[in-house]
Amino acid sequence: MNHAGGESLTMSNARTIDLNGDVGEGFGPYAIGRDRELIPLLSSANIACGFHAGDPRTMRETVERCIEAGVAVGAHPGLPDRAGFGRRALALTAQEAADDLLYQLGALDAFVRAAGGRIRHVKLHGALYHMADRSEALAEAVAQAVRRFDPAIGLFVPPDGLLERAARAAGLKTAAEAFADRRYGADGRLLPRGSAGAVLERPEEAAAQALDIASRGVVRTADGGTAEVRAGTLCIHGDSPGAPEIAAAVRRALEREGWRIASPFAP
Repeated sequence: MNHAGGESLTMSNARTIDLNGDVGEGFGPYAIGRDRELIPLLSSANIACGFHAGDPRTMRETVERCIEAGVAVGAHPGLPDRAGFGRRALALTAQEAADDLLYQLGALDAFVRAAGGRIRHVKLHGALYHMADRSEALAEAVAQAVRRFDPAIGLFVPPDGLLERAARAAGLKTAAEAFADRRYGADGRLLPRGSAGAVLERPEEAAAQALDIASRGVVRTADGGTAEVRAGTLCIHGDSPGAPEIAAAVRRALEREGWRIASPFAP
């Protein structure tokens, strides 16, 4: 399933799809998410790297848990904003974004190497994810930073956006990402988190959306219509209270319909 040369992974690849989750987002004495239950249900894990969440102990424990479960390890770098959980846009230059990204990748990589593993992908977190898809300068800076770190790893990207374009131009492997647990608007973009119904909390609702995306390439939108969504990986947010139940329901629904759940970048 590895695709080189900036080729994008989509839902058409032999009925195989990735199920990723954001994990390792606790720090100090604070546990965020039910990682012990969620991680075994995933094929790819995005581990917080210490900026928006996470700390050295949490990174080490999460890396070890993923490797033990056979889940592909990915980096989940974000903005340096713990108070806002990395979900508030900050003013930073493209060079600052690249430096922050490399710093976080290096921190996580130390724990991954010590555990005998390898970082397989990068997925930006929160506001940084959306900022990089709206700015050509940020998108290029992110893509070049990932390429300099390791040109063999993949990048999870919003489909058909600036970040995907920059990543492919840099020769990176990409996987277009959609969200099983978030509501979409009529324009095919995620509803802002502050909007009513922006987060899907019922497992059966998230499972139905995951099947629509994987099998039909569409989502039901907030206005009752549908929008096209291309995806090679489906995300479940680990900080949602019912994340393990959502992941279990999504996985059961996909496997029942003949989908194989696997990381797009693992060997």
